[in-house]
Amino acid sequence: MRLLKWLSLGAAVWVLYWGLAAWGLRSGLEAWFGEQQRQGWQVAYGPISTGGFPSRHRTRLEQPLLADPGTGVAWSADWITFDSPALWPGAQSLRFPATPQRFSFFDQSRSLIAEEMRAELHLAPGLALELEQLSLTSRAWQISDRDGPLWQAKDLVLAMRQMTPPEQYHLKAEAQQFSPSALMRSGYGLLNDDFPSGFDALGLQADVTFDTPWDRRAIELRRPQIRQIHLGLAKARWGDMLFRAAGTLQVDEKGRLSGELALQAENWRAILDMGERLSLLPPSSRGAVEKILMLFSTGSGRTAKIDTTLRFHEGQMWVGPLPIGTAPLLVLR
Repeated sequence: MRLLKWLSLGAAVWVLYWGLAAWGLRSGLEAWFGEQQRQGWQVAYGPISTGGFPSRHRTRLEQPLLADPGTGVAWSADWITFDSPALWPGAQSLRFPATPQRFSFFDQSRSLIAEEMRAELHLAPGLALELEQLSLTSRAWQISDRDGPLWQAKDLVLAMRQMTPPEQYHLKAEAQQFSPSALMRSGYGLLNDDFPSGFDALGLQADVTFDTPWDRRAIELRRPQIRQIHLGLAKARWGDMLFRAAGTLQVDEKGRLSGELALQAENWRAILDMGERLSLLPPSSRGAVEKILMLFSTGSGRTAKIDTTLRFHEGQMWVGPLPIGTAPLLVLR
């Protein structure tokens, strides 16, 4: 009888805790949206519901919309679900709908359709909510604009894991059967006899150091800025074309790159063919570009390879001793 009383008391305490924690999560979510709205963001959302008793908290938010007029970035969806263990809300699992998600950046609008898309978010205890680990996975996905598909793949794996020091993160990205539909839509179909519709391999692994750790301020105030990239390997294989890159780059406060990347490319003349057919490379420039690349090439035909170093210095790019132009600035908005 005494055991039953203790069990009843424990159950009552747990029900009270679960309810208070659910209320706290919901109130915190509403307060965060309210704060963003106070700072000038466009914010909208529909009904909020909570379930998952007794072991989890599952909060579903209907019709969320977030838009930052300062950067032009916006996102909206039919719903989003936050799922966490009842004992620790800092281990969040976000689930996204299979219906289109809409996002905008730099005045360009896109829609994303993804199967079983979810994000796993692990935050450190404390008010800063420092990011310890983040992953985004999905089965088949497609990004489109008003004219049709732009990119699509069979799956997606993006992972970000905090290292030591806390400003450093290990990044990993992989996608199977990635297809650049935008190129095919604009005329790449002319090359279908020579190349498959999707990449055979596409992946990246790198250690990236930022000026500050990623925490709640990354959304509320400013994005952490990249200060160093140690690229372990970036690899892409498309038919007979193969790209590899590895090296270390420094990034200054203006976003300018300095450092070196070791580059390898196989069947590089096919890359020029593709660029010329897509009007990315003017026919008048084809000869000059090909002569420069031949200086670093070995083999011939489909076996032609380039193995060289791409150097960056204060935002300028060099291949060997030859300057090739200005590198893009690396600034996270």
